[in-house]
Amino acid sequence: MSDNNASLNWFRHAAPYINDLRGRTLVIAIPGDALEHANFRNLVHDLALLASLGVRLVVVHGARPQVNRVLAERGVSKQFHGNTRVTDRETLEIIKAAVGKLRFDIEAAFSQGLPDSPMARSALKVISGNFVTARPIGVLDGVDLRWTGRVRRMEVDTINRALEQGSLVLLSPLGTSLTGELFNLNYLDLAAEAARALNAEKLVLFRETPQLLVNGEVVRELSIVQAEQIAATVDSESLQCAIRACNAGTPRTHLLSYVQDGALVQELFRREGAGTMIYRDSYEVVRRARITDAGGILGLIRPLEKQGILVRRSREKLEAEIEHFTLVEVDGTPVACAALYPIQDEQGKAVAAELACVAIHPDFRRGGRGAKLLQHLERQAGMLGIDDLFVLTTQTEHWFIEHGFRQVSVQDLPATRQSLYNIQRNSRILRKRLAAQ
Repeated sequence: MSDNNASLNWFRHAAPYINDLRGRTLVIAIPGDALEHANFRNLVHDLALLASLGVRLVVVHGARPQVNRVLAERGVSKQFHGNTRVTDRETLEIIKAAVGKLRFDIEAAFSQGLPDSPMARSALKVISGNFVTARPIGVLDGVDLRWTGRVRRMEVDTINRALEQGSLVLLSPLGTSLTGELFNLNYLDLAAEAARALNAEKLVLFRETPQLLVNGEVVRELSIVQAEQIAATVDSESLQCAIRACNAGTPRTHLLSYVQDGALVQELFRREGAGTMIYRDSYEVVRRARITDAGGILGLIRPLEKQGILVRRSREKLEAEIEHFTLVEVDGTPVACAALYPIQDEQGKAVAAELACVAIHPDFRRGGRGAKLLQHLERQAGMLGIDDLFVLTTQTEHWFIEHGFRQVSVQDLPATRQSLYNIQRNSRILRKRLAAQ
């Protein structure tokens, strides 16, 4: 496939994700390190692209490296309790100056619009202000954290009005109090609270490294339960933030690398993504197919039909037999399917079942989804009182053998199915006895 065709194909496949995100709120958390990285300019371009597609954007930024640098230059010692900064009066003044400069730098980055740049004619407005009311954390373990605070309230209505007008809302890690004081906020806590208060569809947390690594293996998606188990052994602020956000009601939280160009676009608009996603609800489901799923199933089986792995089915035949199909759906997109056809004897009694039309999207073949789909269909067969499950295959017999099937002959098929066996196709016949499990 040529580069032009590949780009066109990618753009077409991104359409469902674009439609899903239009009008939705995304909270993007960017650490201070990312603001100084060479790739920040590309990230700005990608955020402007999202805004042009109708995505409501709230950007929360950090400032830790900038503050630490000024503290070091002035000879002021850094004070932390665990990972929380102790903010005395002198440190607070430094934080105010650093955050103020970063806010203006970020606004300037989103204001660029040279004719030959991705920002041309974007007209994206950045709105910032005193949207966050804070309160002091107080004393922890005997340590007074002084002007370090927590979010008390967020001006949700004001922020939503700005988002409805197409503006990008910028939240800095400072909050005002009812007494007129300023408090230093942890930007990750602020981002998680913004996602909760604004009912955001997604919270995106940028960090230096891309996907989480567990025992050296890349992890692309985690349920909240799995994430909590991993968090017990992995020291990661971003993972802890993702867990807090999901527990507070945010459906999806994504960990992405600010070093990787285009990571945000790839994560949001490609099924395989570019980072690690922590999800709160059922991100992946196995369900019976509906007539509206015919197009998605055809998309899965057509490549295998062209390779001769599956027998070709017309759309009309597929729609007529849709009740026999089960599919695996990831984030609303079919990624695997299979059909279960009861085999009846001469008296019309179901004596066995045939597993057919097994197809898994290439990007999802290593996640155990085929085994999950098979288990689901075996339960379906068991509910029908069927003990024998048959499959006819020309090229995938080893996978079925690994999952408990054994090769048999044509004579082992029920008589009604033997008469339909295609000798020219010469398929291998495999059987699994479900009653023995």
